[in-house]
Amino acid sequence: MKIRVLGSGAGGGFPQWNCSCPNCKAVRAGTIKASRRNQSSIAISSDSERWVLFNASPDVRAQLENFPEIHPKNKVRGTGIEAIVLIDSQIDHATGLLILREGDPLNIYCTEMVKQDLTTGFPIFNILEHFCGVNEHAIPLNGDAFSIPNIDDLEFTALALKSKAPPYSPHRNDPHEGDNIGIIIRQISTGKTTFYAPGLGLIEPHVEKAMAEADCVIVDGTVWTEDELASVGRPLLARKIGHLPQSGEGGMIEFLDTLAKPRKVLIHINNTNPILNDESEERAILTKHGIEVSFDNMHIEL
Repeated sequence: MKIRVLGSGAGGGFPQWNCSCPNCKAVRAGTIKASRRNQSSIAISSDSERWVLFNASPDVRAQLENFPEIHPKNKVRGTGIEAIVLIDSQIDHATGLLILREGDPLNIYCTEMVKQDLTTGFPIFNILEHFCGVNEHAIPLNGDAFSIPNIDDLEFTALALKSKAPPYSPHRNDPHEGDNIGIIIRQISTGKTTFYAPGLGLIEPHVEKAMAEADCVIVDGTVWTEDELASVGRPLLARKIGHLPQSGEGGMIEFLDTLAKPRKVLIHINNTNPILNDESEERAILTKHGIEVSFDNMHIEL
């Protein structure tokens, strides 16, 4: 199984265009050891030729330009992207679909809740019908695995996660199963599995089981502390917006320490998070606990 991190940042990327927090200010000035980051997305393949794109961020054009394996081969136009799996309907995970409008109909896999959001409150699917069109495929939430045509040797299983729908969702304040999912990707020939969940605010029993059994987990690394966003004038608590902080009691580090098997990688890292500084105390703590911080163009192979 081949995994490419196309973007490792949270919404807004790093540095965020309108932010002068210590991280953003320092990376612009070149005074910290840190890498710029696009908004989060990964691609997965079993043969390095045909790929599944997980989420389509607003940065998707630049991400694909930096990914030669996905460029057209032996014809004027084409792509190595066979399908797109949407984890949720958030702006930073779906807006990039509009950038992909110049080609053939997009094969999109998503839950019924995501489909509803993207045909009502944020009607990207409707807009795309005037351009390339959408072939929409429903993701089952009953524990059944599903396959994707032309993606040989991989199967996918979705897990519903506790979350809130985006602000534009018709059921923003009435959470539904399927607003946000994690995905288990299994390579049939080797049995190797990856668990991917860029938004994870609560470790439920079925999620704990999936992560413990995985060979690699690529999970929510948004913030270091529960109240971190207050530093940029947003008095929002991490868990209230669907993200488990790394530090503190019941945080991501504490949970990941209980997992013996998987490689542990954080993704969807907010611009305020001190782990973006390679030389920070917080990064050193992660390293001590065997937890990696993903970066754009990172390659993982299982």
